[in-house]
Formats: sequence, C-alpha cells, structure tokens
Amino acid sequence: MKEPFFQCKTALPDQAFTHGAKFHSDDVFATAFLRLIKPEIQVTRGFEVPADFDGIVYDIGRGRFDHHQEDKEYRENGCPYAAFGLLWREYGAQCIGEEEAVRFDESFVQPLDESDNTGCHNVLASIIDEFNPSWDSEESYDDCFWRAEKMAEEILRNHFEAVAGIVRAASLVRKAMEESNGSILILPKFVPWKKEVIGSSYQMVVYPSNRGGYSVQGVPIEHGDTALVCAMPEEWRGKDAPELSQISGIASLRFCHASGFLAAADTLEGAVQAAQTAIARKES
Repeated sequence: MKEPFFQCKTALPDQAFTHGAKFHSDDVFATAFLRLIKPEIQVTRGFEVPADFDGIVYDIGRGRFDHHQEDKEYRENGCPYAAFGLLWREYGAQCIGEEEAVRFDESFVQPLDESDNTGCHNVLASIIDEFNPSWDSEESYDDCFWRAEKMAEEILRNHFEAVAGIVRAASLVRKAMEESNGSILILPKFVPWKKEVIGSSYQMVVYPSNRGGYSVQGVPIEHGDTALVCAMPEEWRGKDAPELSQISGIASLRFCHASGFLAAADTLEGAVQAAQTAIARKES
C-alpha cells in the first residue's frame, strides 16, 4: 500500500471566500490547493466578505492571503506574492515537506504569481484565463470557474503523485545501490533513479524495459546535463540488431541509440555485458 504523500498536518476552517466574476490562475489554483487539503471545504465567491465570515479569505479583503494592498509582500528574489503563493507559503511545507515545497514554489507557484501581479505571459495562466466566459456568453462566471478549478486540481494532484513516486523510488534505488558493485547499478524494475545516482560512483544503470528485455543507460555527469560519465562505444551507435550483435560480440544486444546514451538487450546478462564493455572501453 502506498504511503500518503500530500497531507496537511494543520486543520483548515470549513469555509473559504474569494472574489467573484472574472478569475485568474491565482484564485483558481489557490482554490484547487485548498480543496486538495480539505475536499469538503465550502468555497464562496463574491464581491464583499461578510462581516461575520469565519474562514479563510483569499485574493480579496486585503488580509493575509490577499496581495492587492499597497504594502503587498515580495519574496527575497523580488517575485511578488499572489494569493496562491501566500497560501502555499502557509501550508505547502506542511503538505509535502520543506524541500519539495521550496522547489514547487520556485518552479510552479512563482511564475503564476508573477503573471498575476505583472501581466507577463505564462502559458498555464493563459489557459486558465480562457475558461472565463466570452463577452456574449450566457454562461455564469461561477460555472466556468469551477470547470477551471477542476482542471487545476487535476494538475496539482498529478504533480504531487509524481513527486510521491520519486520519493518512493529513492528508497528502492538506494537499496539497489547497496547491493550492486559500485559501477553498474542493476535495478529490479524501472524507477526514476537519476536523483540518487548522479554524483555517485555508478557509471551505468541496467533495468527491465517496458518494451521487453533490459535497458542499459549511461549516468549523466550532472543533473540537467546530457554529458555522460560513460557512453556506449561509438561503433555500436545507430546500428541495426544483426550488425550490432556481430560488432559487439553480445548476441542479445539489439539496440544502441545514435547518441550513445542508451542500449537494449534481450537478456539481463547481455545488458550487463554491454555496460561492462562500455566501461572497459572508456577506461582503456
């Protein structure tokens, strides 16, 4: 059974309030975030916060989760907060941990906050904006808002599930690293491995392919870099299966990418042999 990943350790109120009429990615994603934390939260859209309202108020009301006041807040890097960012700052780390919360703010939340505050172009913000009804539409803003919010929830849910998968993978990869030889990492199944392996002593990774057989992949030197610690021999690259097996001397080797970062074999033994040969060639 998978361990829950996205779970807020602070209880939210039963109600929330945000502005009505035209909406933007800011209030849409803020709403989606709150509903992921507490699906049953009742969100009201309107133009004036009731005096006796007992709940979270965001993107309206000039309170702690609004950003329209003159003394609005900025991050240390100068990016202004919008409602989504203010709510994420309050609850993000409690949902997914400090490290991932900072990473998600930088990669996802900040561009949306920047777009909402400055009007700068952002593809996702533009997509959300197109959910608003056109000037001659008979649809209500509220109906359109909730359609956009549903999509935003799905985007956030997919992201956090992907992150959860990486967290689960890390444990499996670390165990395999302890059991392998320090140079060729053999994984029992394909899992995201680069975060743990890059920067280690491992040069090649072998794992079962979803196309059948086994894949052999060179380890990048750095994150985000295409340069490899070890690549496949140049004479293997781009050859068809019969020629490749003859040149390499590995009967089960059937594919080698033209760039040399990946090869495939029908058997585990063939995949390991390909990795061993590539490393030996590099070191000779």
